Amino acid sequence: MEVTTVNEDLGRALLERVMSIPNGHKIKACQQCGACSASCPSSYAMEYSPREIIAALRAGVLNRVFESSTVWLCASCYLCTVRCPAGIPFTDVMYELKAMGIEKGLYKKDQHNIKMARTFTRTVEKYGRNAEVEMILKYYLTTNPLKLLGQTSLALKLLMKGRLDLFPHRIKGLAELKKMVAAVEGGSNGS
Repeated sequence: MEVTTVNEDLGRALLERVMSIPNGHKIKACQQCGACSASCPSSYAMEYSPREIIAALRAGVLNRVFESSTVWLCASCYLCTVRCPAGIPFTDVMYELKAMGIEKGLYKKDQHNIKMARTFTRTVEKYGRNAEVEMILKYYLTTNPLKLLGQTSLALKLLMKGRLDLFPHRIKGLAELKKMVAAVEGGSNGS
């Protein structure tokens, strides 16, 4: 049986922040019709569907939002947003929930989805794009080094087909990209 945790003050603050994003106020109009969940290509792997996350957020049931991996499994395909009769920007809400959870330390410290996201972000910041080999090495070395050994046959196959770059190259204009990212981060609600 799931233990329900309600923190009214924090729940209200998070709800207000989500409602402050463009069209975020529309989550109050959610009819719980399930169009978002039915449209979501990742919902089969989620502990809670997008519909359930919105209901939990509105009710202040934060453990359902932040202890699950649901927001990290969002594929950012925008199907939920397009098909929502209330016009709720689900994908943007999921991004905001990720940011808020990290800022306020609400996620489980050992949640691998967060470690993967951070590793990916650091790699992109360094090169301006994903450097798969470096990212996977850093991720597995910090989470499960032995699992890295199980990936060697796949890595060799990808390497032989020219699909794996052992020596990543930085993009041209990396400094400009960093300036753009800094400008966007400086203008977000959380910074």
